[in-house]
Amino acid sequence: MPAFDIIVVGSGGGLDETNLSGYLLKPCDASWEDGIVALEAGSGHGALRHIMKRNPTIFGERPADEDPSKPQITPFTVYSNVKCFLLTHAHLDHINSLVMSAGTIGGGSKRIYGSPQTLKDLETIFSDRVWPRLATWDESNPLFRLVYHSVHADGKYKRIFPDISVRIMEISHGKNDSGLYESSAYFIRHDPTAHQFLFFGDVEPDSIAAKPKNIAIWRIAAPMIPQQLSVIFIECSYPAGRPNEVLWGHLCPEHLVQEMINLATEVVLARKAPKTRAGGSRPRKKQRKNPVPPEELHGALDGLRVYIMHCKEHFSSMDRPINHVIGDQARDLLKPHHLGVELLTADQGMKIVWDQ
Repeated sequence: MPAFDIIVVGSGGGLDETNLSGYLLKPCDASWEDGIVALEAGSGHGALRHIMKRNPTIFGERPADEDPSKPQITPFTVYSNVKCFLLTHAHLDHINSLVMSAGTIGGGSKRIYGSPQTLKDLETIFSDRVWPRLATWDESNPLFRLVYHSVHADGKYKRIFPDISVRIMEISHGKNDSGLYESSAYFIRHDPTAHQFLFFGDVEPDSIAAKPKNIAIWRIAAPMIPQQLSVIFIECSYPAGRPNEVLWGHLCPEHLVQEMINLATEVVLARKAPKTRAGGSRPRKKQRKNPVPPEELHGALDGLRVYIMHCKEHFSSMDRPINHVIGDQARDLLKPHHLGVELLTADQGMKIVWDQ
């Protein structure tokens, strides 16, 4: 059965400020009016207004016999139905709309979920200097509609919404003068079916990271692919050929392909590993660099769909969207490995529904 509905409010990573990371999520068997999870908050009301002009029925057809006095669906009513925000990190292209709308957003109290560091960074925005203090840690304070709520990387799933739980894992987004910069990845689970998808914030490749962290995520995901986990959202910010020293904590097609090979390797190893009584794989010792011959990886990711996102528009003379250019480059590089994964692009205005 389908697990989730997702609407892509924004899938870019800049320079186009009208298309920044923003996704609306709900369980498939629920109505949008029952409540929404906002996954990232780069683009919001303004971007959704343009999407709804192009596709007025993206949130469903209104019944013919519906009371005509009932308010029309608008970006404001949609975001009024958001019950919580789930953030991977606090860079502006991931929080812009949340900040801009914080003083006027409709509906009741809304939690902002993120790692402790993400929320600490967000507090520097809501500091009464850059922006008014419009969020609080105190859920009992009726003067605030936005409430911080930490999600800890403790290996557990935390319920954030009816029928939706998440597990957060720390990933690396490069480094700056303060040291390593932390981003997050989420396993997002539909509790009634235990089906889930994996959503990455901005992430650098393990091959150049000072502290590789993606491998730990692949090892957790591997035993679930594709029966329980068949969709991954991952960034690929720059086109092929970009030098490592100017990736700034992001992926390009060459590194995305290597991450897919790493995942396929973990899938093969997980299928070979003896199972524990609880049904999980026994922990493995550190693997050598290439523990599986390339031919054994063929078809390892059959049934998996990977959506590329966070592609950075550069407004060159190209007449094709940059995410389609990057997507084609990644598919060309991936094809010789025969992993079986379906590589797609997350386009602004897209509605994604998948069967698990």
